[in-house]
Amino acid sequence: MTHFNSDDMNQASVNPLRRRMLAMFGAIPAAVGLSLLPRAAWAANNSTVIEGRDGWLYPGWESLTDDATSACLKNLDLMQQAAQKMAARNIQCVVVIAPLKGRACDANLPDNMTLSSGMKTRFTAMLDHGKSIGLPIIDAMAGIATLDPDLESYMRADYHWSGHTAEAVAASTAARILQAGALPGNAGTGQRLGDWMEEVHYGDLAALLPPQKKKEIGKDHFIVRSVVQQNTLLDAAPEVVHVVGNSMVQPYLGFPQKLSNAIDRPVGLTWTFGDTGPWKTLLNYIEAPEFKANHPRAIVWQFNEGQMMNGPNAGGQWDAPSLITEGAWLARVEKALGA
Repeated sequence: MTHFNSDDMNQASVNPLRRRMLAMFGAIPAAVGLSLLPRAAWAANNSTVIEGRDGWLYPGWESLTDDATSACLKNLDLMQQAAQKMAARNIQCVVVIAPLKGRACDANLPDNMTLSSGMKTRFTAMLDHGKSIGLPIIDAMAGIATLDPDLESYMRADYHWSGHTAEAVAASTAARILQAGALPGNAGTGQRLGDWMEEVHYGDLAALLPPQKKKEIGKDHFIVRSVVQQNTLLDAAPEVVHVVGNSMVQPYLGFPQKLSNAIDRPVGLTWTFGDTGPWKTLLNYIEAPEFKANHPRAIVWQFNEGQMMNGPNAGGQWDAPSLITEGAWLARVEKALGA
């Protein structure tokens, strides 16, 4: 039910829970390790990591000043064209945009660094534009606002949002899907959630630092769910919703499990690393035999805010095999959907 590209595996350590989580989703990679960052980030030097207050780290490759709002809105228009083609096949498209870490955790940015005025309004501008064109976009910042103040929304020295944020956004996504009406399938086929547990290891941004600096930053406490084995009969139920995205929605952080639990239906997952890009990742899913055999009722399409200005042919942003012109991309979407 879950698909990702094992070619994107890198040589960072895979902790035991992450292995069990990937195994549960049928996704143990062939390589010996897993990096949560795009390959380009691992190839970059340590100047791409910004050290904020109290040991907080931020990705320097995502600008906090160049908002590129017009390009982001243009890409939303392209996404809406794809969503309309999905709607013609009775597939709801719901978009999830993971906010910049610098937006969600701005209190810990360095003293000399802040979001520009355009950046401060960009996320709201995208939400408003999505509403105006009929493209459902989940307000992830509103989901983050529901968290207990004692809980981290993003990991201190890691690129990713926390397990609690992943679940909060998944809950909002589930509510939006259910607004469209009753789902097919049987109640009781959703994912059961395990207890919260703590794992201590280095965040992926810390892993980009020189050894001594990495040691000074120290390890993070990842609060994630323990693995719960499902009834094999329920595992055989067809997926009703499919998540397409990057490592923000990987099983380790819990987004697909919480979504499945909240809608009480099976959820599939196709995820790749950030340098593949959301445009190619969607094609990977809808052009696959599994999609042709079973169309879900809804597709949850996840983006990172820091990449929203990059269309399907953004050279230097996506890896070369992922690049495709807008027209060719939309034609392949239409062909795959049969719309």
